Amino acid sequence: MYKGQSDIIVAQATPPGKGGVGILRFSGKDLTQLADTFLKKTPRPRVAEYLPFYDLENEIIDIGLAIYFPSPNSFTGEDVLELQAHGGQVIMDMLIQVALKMKCRIAQPGEFSYRAFMNDKMDLTQAEAIADLIDSNTEAAARSALRSLKGDFSNEINHLLKELIQVRMYVESAIDFPEEEIDFLADEQLKSLLENVLSNIQRVFETAKQGYVLKDGMTVVIVGQPNAGKSSLLNNLAGHEAAIVTEIAGTTRDVLREQIQIDGMPLHIIDTAGLRENADIVESEGIKRAWQEIEKADHVLLMLDDSKGLTNDDLNILSQLPTSLEVTMVHNKIDLTANKAHKEVQENQCHIFVSAKENKGVDILKQHLKAVMGFKGETEGLFIARRRHLDALERSKNAVVAGFNQLKIHQAGELLAEDLRQAQNSLNEITGDFDNEDLLGEIFSSFCIGK
Repeated sequence: MYKGQSDIIVAQATPPGKGGVGILRFSGKDLTQLADTFLKKTPRPRVAEYLPFYDLENEIIDIGLAIYFPSPNSFTGEDVLELQAHGGQVIMDMLIQVALKMKCRIAQPGEFSYRAFMNDKMDLTQAEAIADLIDSNTEAAARSALRSLKGDFSNEINHLLKELIQVRMYVESAIDFPEEEIDFLADEQLKSLLENVLSNIQRVFETAKQGYVLKDGMTVVIVGQPNAGKSSLLNNLAGHEAAIVTEIAGTTRDVLREQIQIDGMPLHIIDTAGLRENADIVESEGIKRAWQEIEKADHVLLMLDDSKGLTNDDLNILSQLPTSLEVTMVHNKIDLTANKAHKEVQENQCHIFVSAKENKGVDILKQHLKAVMGFKGETEGLFIARRRHLDALERSKNAVVAGFNQLKIHQAGELLAEDLRQAQNSLNEITGDFDNEDLLGEIFSSFCIGK
């Protein structure tokens, strides 16, 4: 966790290297002495002033813009000073060295955002949205992250919390007046309140899941026997020759990765070495790495040679895949058979018939992958979410369901009240209304140094 919360921190807010402008950011409880040393004055609040930047010997290092944000009207809630100098790394380093001699310290990753969170300038979802906005790989992801930063996700969670608190008050009233308990707990209004809470949690969960997919996408591993067409499919999905394709079995001997987008959904495609027995030393290492990727996958495409049909070797691969992992059977090389490009379900197993070589059926596969992740492609109103948000929403929903069952079966008001408390605590984790320094440190440490 961050140490020295009373320290003045400094960080370069622009990427290292050469550029037109380099920005240095300071935050602390009182920056007037710092400003007087660097600038020979404290700039007017929130007004950009063109000033020389001095070192401790009163020599001018550079001339640029200085902006002063006195607390509490700043990003961190503390005094914040920004120096916009010329973007040479030498200039940035010279300014930082002066700051360090003045007992400032280099900010840790995410420390500016952490101070903003601790000073109630934003909640945890908004703080996380800053990092997500910076890391966005698509326009849709950036817009969704901005909605989270503006508080759309937080507002949804706060609305759920208000509903839960209302239900808890209703149940606690029944417990406080035991002579009325049966009447209170049997009241249709309470059941209606619980059903409404469950419905709204599910709605927010579905929206958050869309935001999670938009941010992190899905990792899909292509597996199968050698020469089944795995690399051809990778090249087709990637839109360029990412993998070498030959008629020689075992051409791919290592893991190949490509990131693509399907209607705005990020997709991480991983091509692997062909899975077979009696491979040589190099190919065996590729097969080992393939199984390692399978363990981390969200979805597996099992490539089959449609001209050979479903073989015992294919069935052997299928039997070794983790049972918790969803698998799509992709029948490739329909250009060599009478099959047409289509999708069908056989015994709860999805089969898609394609020709990676002739680009037949690939669009069917893409739409299938979108459906697997529940991605609808409509980003209006979406907000960026993370796996921990989904976990918290799911735990909250499960707690309400458990309490609802206690009410219906046993009329157990005390148990219902405890489940509702657990549901509320799970939602509080999302916005950061809880005490867990380890989790906060893990979240903010993934941020940029200057954020």
